[in-house]
Amino acid sequence: MSIMSWLAEQRINQAMDQGKFKDLAGKGKPLQLEDMSQIPEDLRMSYKIMKNAGFIPEEMQLQKDLLKLQDLIHACENAGEKEKLKRTLTEKRLRFQMLMEQRGLSGSTAFLEYEHKMREWLEDSRD
Repeated sequence: MSIMSWLAEQRINQAMDQGKFKDLAGKGKPLQLEDMSQIPEDLRMSYKIMKNAGFIPEEMQLQKDLLKLQDLIHACENAGEKEKLKRTLTEKRLRFQMLMEQRGLSGSTAFLEYEHKMREWLEDSRD
């Protein structure tokens, strides 16, 4: 055991002895674990940090926007409005492709697998 681990254990034991853990929020309730099985292992920690900070990566937001625009186009009956939505969809698709190329993710197998699973998840959540 390293000195840091030992020191951490000592501090935890000291806090327990002082009763600092007695009235914690969620005491006696089951943990709410997230299912991160759809996220590649090497991306999970960064995803978790960003999610806890309330940040969603631009490419994920763009994907959500793309799905929403596709639904709007499908439901739209006004020809002028439909054309405007299609232009917006094209612009967002181009922005998404540019982001993927800039970040070098367009050829990453981990990202492609993650993207595929996220697309499935987003499509399932629309239903």
